[in-house]
Amino acid sequence: MNIFSYKVEHDLGLAPNPFHNFCTLAVCKSSIRRNRNLSIGDWVIGTGSEALGNTNHLIYAMKVEEKLTFNEYWEDERFESKKPIIEGSLVKIYGDNIYHQDANNEEWIQEDSAHSLDQGLTNEDHLKRDTGGKYVLVSQEFYYFGENAPKVPEDLIELCPKSRDMEYLNRSQGVVEAFVKWLKDNHKTGIHGDPINWKDHY
Repeated sequence: MNIFSYKVEHDLGLAPNPFHNFCTLAVCKSSIRRNRNLSIGDWVIGTGSEALGNTNHLIYAMKVEEKLTFNEYWEDERFESKKPIIEGSLVKIYGDNIYHQDANNEEWIQEDSAHSLDQGLTNEDHLKRDTGGKYVLVSQEFYYFGENAPKVPEDLIELCPKSRDMEYLNRSQGVVEAFVKWLKDNHKTGIHGDPINWKDHY
């Protein structure tokens, strides 16, 4: 069991998307999603940043339970509610079920979403970066704190990355197990707060 950790610079409910009973990582962080060392049962954690004013706080943690291709994610009825509606609620605006391939030519389709340009035009930069991640990570054992992110205990601070880039943390199993124990002993799974940047919409 390993931990993949990164600093969260923007928290909008898009990456990760913790809604509709599943926490999913479908866009951004392609280096984690495609990482050959990432296995079912590993954890992905996002910690605070200077940009959010909460360094060394835990935004979310998800135990990786499934790795789906974009087409599998798009076609799976469980994730129909994660397809974006750009004129909908904030939960709908930031839906992350965005990408699938044209059955005729396998070209990528980017649905009108938070990663599109105005009028739903394809944002090629986002498309290339997002689909480069290869997989969508799925979890039902997750802890999403958002605006109520708790401070990571001092004895676990080493799990918080010092840079924005992903860190593949090949830590001792003792540290990993201590982190998971802290999570389970002090928090229930599920959503504990709104995304931090939602306040920018109000």
